[in-house]
Order: sequence, then structure tokens, then C-alpha cells
Amino acid sequence: MARKIIHLINGGLRNIGGLNLKEIKFSENIAKIDTSGIRKIFEAAGSDTINLGLGQPDFDTPEHIKAAAIKAINEGFTGYTIGSGIPELREALSLKFKEENGFSVSPQEIIVTSGASEALAIALAALLNPGDEVLISNPGFVSYNALTEILNGRAVSVPLAEDLTMKPEAVLEKITPKTRAIVLNSPSNPTGAVSSRVDIKALTEIAEDHNITILSDEVYEYFIYEGEHVSPASYSDNVITVNATSKSYAMTGWRLGYVAARAEYIGQMLKVHQYIQACANSVAQKAAYAAVTGPKDSVNAMKEEFRKRRDVLVKGLNELGMECALPKGAFYAFPKVSDSAQVASKLISNGVIVVPGTAFGSEGDGYIRISYAASMKDIEKALNIMEKVL
Repeated sequence: MARKIIHLINGGLRNIGGLNLKEIKFSENIAKIDTSGIRKIFEAAGSDTINLGLGQPDFDTPEHIKAAAIKAINEGFTGYTIGSGIPELREALSLKFKEENGFSVSPQEIIVTSGASEALAIALAALLNPGDEVLISNPGFVSYNALTEILNGRAVSVPLAEDLTMKPEAVLEKITPKTRAIVLNSPSNPTGAVSSRVDIKALTEIAEDHNITILSDEVYEYFIYEGEHVSPASYSDNVITVNATSKSYAMTGWRLGYVAARAEYIGQMLKVHQYIQACANSVAQKAAYAAVTGPKDSVNAMKEEFRKRRDVLVKGLNELGMECALPKGAFYAFPKVSDSAQVASKLISNGVIVVPGTAFGSEGDGYIRISYAASMKDIEKALNIMEKVL
């Protein structure tokens, strides 16, 4: 053959036409970041396993939302939209923030993004210079640390309190002159904890006193079983609010998120959005408009079903001798275990997928995350397996 092709899968050498890829220099920033432990587990899971490791609702997208997408396709609404998103969706989101979250932003202060993931990325890109610090709960959602490091920032861990929330006094201890942002996720992934109004108000006051931005990830806002959802932006302008249709409307694969903030923030984020994404998916935007403006019956039904599953799961875990607090929100339980990796591996080998707490940070050791966004039948079956193998 004129072109010599060599694959050494485990040796790290790939030779194509004389080019030795071992000599290619990649970004040191990216090289030091591991792929998501959650994604590894998800992609390795077999079809016969009980997957309690994935953070997505096991419900179908509601019919009226799918119908809006089909209508958009049939009408040929398949080209680029304006970068910040279709006007009617941003107007609807502006109204949603005012009525549901207690703060006002104009449609011009909203960007529609490709999921909350993009919203987080463009927010951090707009804020960080090399070496700037971001305060992130430990344990916390895996993307926060990785995105900070990709952008040459420094992720600073904030340990959680006994109730698994981020406390103002813990944040104060970590602030330095290099601190640029605090990431707040309530309800929380992976713990299911919900921050109190008192704590959120105190965090906004700390942010204002130190000229720090709060990046508030609110994708689980509709799934609160005890307590209330409080948006930090209802207390301060030093807030970038991130949300999505993914969890609330069972639209994870539609990749449709949004971000709201004062114009000064939006102007910088829009630059990044324009060059890495151009615009969010046009059809998904029409579907999101139907979701935001349509009936909330499906959301309420999911919430009540998640509540029932939570109660069964947590009761079962505690009866097995695991210490598991009742999560107030999201759809995750975060029970204590003797050894995160060992317990997770044992369960996975017996057909139950869970995520070791260490996937969410060093302070996650001694915990596992169990998603109850799975059928009641699977949850009960998983509990029976746990009883036998743990």
C-alpha cells in the first residue's frame, strides 16, 4: 500500500503515511483533564443493567413540545436564527424569570444556548483570565471544575456542610484577590440538596462585597420536594443565571439551554457564543417556546413521580444500613458508604449502575450517587440486588 497505516491501540502510537502522532503536541490544559466519569459509566453500561447513574428523566418529551418541533420542520424553519435566539422565546423567558424567579431581565439580556453546558462555558469564558479562581462546591457537578481548567482558571474547592449545601462562611474562607466567581447549584447535582433563602441571600451579599459574580445553575428548579427555589438574581445583579429545558421537560437530547444576566455580562458572552455556536438549534428553539409557554402538567407529574421514587429509594437505602438523608430536590440520592469506588464497582459488577462520589470531587469519597430518574420497578429491583451484594 502507498499509505502505511499502523494502529497500536494500547501503545499510543499511530503512524499514518509516515506521520508519528506521538510527536504532536496537544494542549496541556486539555491533556490533564480526564473524560467525565459519568459519561464513561453511561457509555459502558449494557442493555441488561439497571442504570441508576444517569441524570436524565426517564419520561418522553411531552406531545405538545414534539408537535411544535415537527411543525417547525414541516414549515422549513431549519436555518440559522439570530445568534441570541428567536425573539418570541427570549420574550417568554423574560416573562418566566419575572413571574417564577422574582427578577427582571429584558429579552436582550438573554441568550439561548445549546444546553446549559454551553451557557456555563460561555459564562466562564467571559469572566476568567489565566489564574483567576472559581469557588466550586466539593462534591459538585463534574463540568464546573473541568470548564474552569479548560479556560486557564483555577477551581477552588468549597467543602459542604452537614446538610450538603454550600454555606456562606465556608465561601468566605476561600475568597482571595483572585476570586472571580462562585458556582451555586441549587437544587444540587450530585447531592439533591436545596440551599436556603437565608444562605442564598448571604452569598449574594458576599458576592457584592467582594465584586464577585455568582454563576447560578438552576436546571433542577422545578424538582423541589421540601423547601423553595430561590434565584440569587432576585437579590443581586452580580449573577449569571443558567437554566435549560433538559430536565424540566424531559428534553436532554434537544440540547436547549439559556442564560440571563445584565447587559454587561451578555455582551461578553455573546461574543463567545457567536464564534463557538452561532445559534442554538432552530427546531429546538421552537420546541422550547412551546415548553415554556405551554401547560406544566407534565412537569408536575414528573415531580410527583420522582417524589414517590425518592421516598421508596431512601427508605430502602436506610433499611439496608446506609445513611442517606432525604434529598430535598433534583432526582439524586447521595448515601454514605464505606468506600465509594469499591461499592460502586461491586454494584456495577452485579448489574446496578451507580456513580462513585469521587467522580464529583475528593470530598465525595464515602458517598455514591444514585439517580431515581428510573422506573419504580428498576429502583425496587436495584434495592433487592443491593441487599444481596452489599
